[in-house]
Amino acid sequence: MTIGILAHVDAGKTTLSESILYATGAIRRHGRVDHGDAFLDTDALERKRGITIFSKLARFSLDGRQMTLLDTPGHVDFSPEMERTLRVLDAAILVISAAEGVNPQVRVLWKLLQHYAVPTFIFVNKMDQIETGNPEHDQYEKETLVSNIQRELGSGVVEFGRAQLSPANTESVAVCDERLMERMLEGGEVTREDVTSLVESRRLFPLYTGAALTDRGTRDLLEGIARYTRMRPAPDTFGAIVYKVTREQGGAGARLVWMKLTGGEIAVRDGITEINHEKAVAPPDADAPQAEMESDTVEEKISGIRLYSGERYEAVTRAQAGEIVAVTGLSAARTGDGLGFEESHTEELLSPIMAVRVIPDPGTDNFTLMRALRGIEEEEPMLHVLLDEDTKDVTVEIMGQVQIQILQNLLQERYGLSVTFGPATIVYKETIRKPVEGVGHFEPLRHYAEVHLLLEPTGTGSGLTFENRCPPGTLDRNWQNLIMTHLQERTHKGVLTGSDITDMKISLIGGRASKKHTVGGDFRKATYSAVRQGLMMAQNILLEPVLSFRMELPKENLGRALNDISAMNGKAEPAVFADEMTILEGTVPASELSDYAQTLAGYTGGRGSLSVNLKDYESCHNAKEVLDASAYDPDVDKRNPSWSVFCSHGAGTVVLWPYVRRHMHVETGWEPEPDDPNVRYLTDDYYTFAAKEEEEAIRDDGQTEATSHERSARRKPQDFAERARAFEAGEKELMAIFEATYGPVQPRLHHPDNEKYYGDVPEENEIKGPAGGDPKYAQKAAKAAVGEQLREYLLVDGYNIIFAWSELRKLAAGDIKAARDRLLDILSNYAGYARETVIVVFDAYKVPGGRGEVYHQNDIDVVYTKEAETADLYIEKTAHVLGRKHRVTVATSDAVEQVIIFGTGAIRLSARGLLERILMTEQEMHEKFISDQA
Repeated sequence: MTIGILAHVDAGKTTLSESILYATGAIRRHGRVDHGDAFLDTDALERKRGITIFSKLARFSLDGRQMTLLDTPGHVDFSPEMERTLRVLDAAILVISAAEGVNPQVRVLWKLLQHYAVPTFIFVNKMDQIETGNPEHDQYEKETLVSNIQRELGSGVVEFGRAQLSPANTESVAVCDERLMERMLEGGEVTREDVTSLVESRRLFPLYTGAALTDRGTRDLLEGIARYTRMRPAPDTFGAIVYKVTREQGGAGARLVWMKLTGGEIAVRDGITEINHEKAVAPPDADAPQAEMESDTVEEKISGIRLYSGERYEAVTRAQAGEIVAVTGLSAARTGDGLGFEESHTEELLSPIMAVRVIPDPGTDNFTLMRALRGIEEEEPMLHVLLDEDTKDVTVEIMGQVQIQILQNLLQERYGLSVTFGPATIVYKETIRKPVEGVGHFEPLRHYAEVHLLLEPTGTGSGLTFENRCPPGTLDRNWQNLIMTHLQERTHKGVLTGSDITDMKISLIGGRASKKHTVGGDFRKATYSAVRQGLMMAQNILLEPVLSFRMELPKENLGRALNDISAMNGKAEPAVFADEMTILEGTVPASELSDYAQTLAGYTGGRGSLSVNLKDYESCHNAKEVLDASAYDPDVDKRNPSWSVFCSHGAGTVVLWPYVRRHMHVETGWEPEPDDPNVRYLTDDYYTFAAKEEEEAIRDDGQTEATSHERSARRKPQDFAERARAFEAGEKELMAIFEATYGPVQPRLHHPDNEKYYGDVPEENEIKGPAGGDPKYAQKAAKAAVGEQLREYLLVDGYNIIFAWSELRKLAAGDIKAARDRLLDILSNYAGYARETVIVVFDAYKVPGGRGEVYHQNDIDVVYTKEAETADLYIEKTAHVLGRKHRVTVATSDAVEQVIIFGTGAIRLSARGLLERILMTEQEMHEKFISDQA
């Protein structure tokens, strides 16, 4: 059985661990944290600082049962390390300091224990600090303390003691269960079995008091654990939960995978199937070879099994269900993985709220720094180490200043790297406002998978949950299970700032596989695309971390504090007055609080104090400012693509996210619902990408009405206007750089269709950078342009334009050749003035024996494709070659043809946009002629 110890910092948690080990005979002498010789504080940094940084375990025997004690970090900066142990606990001991009572950190721990459904015993430590030696006073203080804890944590908290179950607490225990209360009123008794059942179902939380430093109350607690816990039956099939990964010898030795066996057994040389995480992060690729897409898992053999207790371990050849072991030989397993029948879980309630830039010494390159940070990230996944490909900045996410200091020490001691850290920035998250269906399709040649997911907003702090709601008979069970695994095996990014998504339920509601062509990797790619496509179609909300605070300050400073809280967009509860001091509690955005503790100390003369704790992630109070500063474009995020791959003319064709629903093969019948006033995130402060994309699609296709699904997504069109303004600002900055280099630039023809909007350029171009004219690419573009004159090319899909323009469409109905000639005349006139190289491509792939034809007519080049070559493919090939060094625009209203943009960085110009550009050119020519005549 595995028992975990949780507490807020300085509550005496490690001291209680020492007391338990001493009382059970596991150790012969007491160690002390302040002496640096505690049995479980094995790391040099822990001994130096006197705090627990890494979770440790010890083994002892209790009432004939083998027990494992997990000591977890108490400092808030290392809370994720503590949270990861909760999945492997059979029961927990929550330690509360008598001097502090239920503080904000205890409330967080209580919430976590509730979330992970861990049966809990409470130990109120350091009772000697509130006792005076007066029995009456001490009893009063104890009763008051217990009453306050019950009020904070619930009526299920019942005081137990040396007598355990006694007449003094029997009635309180019976109140926890209605049937038990009825039995007691009828003259029955509360039995040991009753108490055990109530503890297991988390309706009863036995509370013990004492002082661990003097072993007071420890044996009572141990007897309660022995009496009121029992081993849960384990299945015969193998299952395990990986809660930690470390390396021996300061990161240089063997890789240890720490796991709790939840079923079956393992032995040395057994093969273990693990998730192939390297495949899990790969984006969909229409051209990926088949071998690359098949391996979602990897099988490795266990080379060693260790049973640790403190620093020492026993090497064994076999381990049974219920044991915690450290295994060697597994290189792919990561923290949060489920092995065997267990499911993987990477979502955690506690996550970093700040990110900092890691600045190495001048002699250290990024490769060396990243290798070291990746090694530490393996132990602490919440670091989320990131290398910006453009700025080459390395950032990590952290919980607080203490973690920064520990990280700095680890880099120095393990890898000999000296680093500093930049200023902290806030880690945001994202959610959605209303339910939306996401569709992902992956169908390159000889591959097939389609996935339909329903994304629904849930309550604040609920995290990510997953559900299989796939109708029976629509998709084989093995594919359903595979999709659910893929959903849970990675962290999904939002589309506003690229932050993690949260507070959402993702349900599988449909899909399709091919008996002949589908392999496992196909569903991985389709699943990731479905999540991303759904987010692009959704109404997205940016979330920021909100802190709960407790401020103690003199009464005369209350007004200043309230004004400051209001200025920080915070909220304060009514003040509580105690003698000369005032207690103020409330919430405030983490981005606003900054170093307010120092400010408080300054204006209160050092008498004020501030304690904060993460409350939740809530709707961001300054979302527009954050989005503008982020400059994140979801369509250039190569690792999180929103497009799908469909098979067209025997090849994989990329279809952008707005058009996936037009090509999907499965219809689930889901329709968006009207606003529900009970939805948590029903707010007007949302952002959507769907409106503009669908307006473009409807306009280009000549449609007058949208479907109900398209109408439901059309919200907040001003969002695109804001994006357009951001683009223009970037263009002005870019223009200023060019003018400083080359002198004044003559104005060119301008039309909105010349601008690249969200969704047009999902790939970087070596000259232009991502879509949107992000200013940070301006210098790169200017340098690339030095010494080389960029030429401009306009590629025109001839027949597409003919049937899109009403004049030419009518002409083509009687004579297609006349329509072609008219189009060539129009484009020749345009090319003579616009100074663009115009290439008109006509589709002749169905002409038997056609070898293709290319000729120059007036000021344009005319191309007829050869047999079996479509205009789409010719334009794609040409744009790919020209786009390396020149500016390429493709004029077409065929949505599928946008595939060329992915590899070339070309600008998409709709048929209507081309017509308006030509009309504007003719008008400018006319005005110039009049001006010249004058």
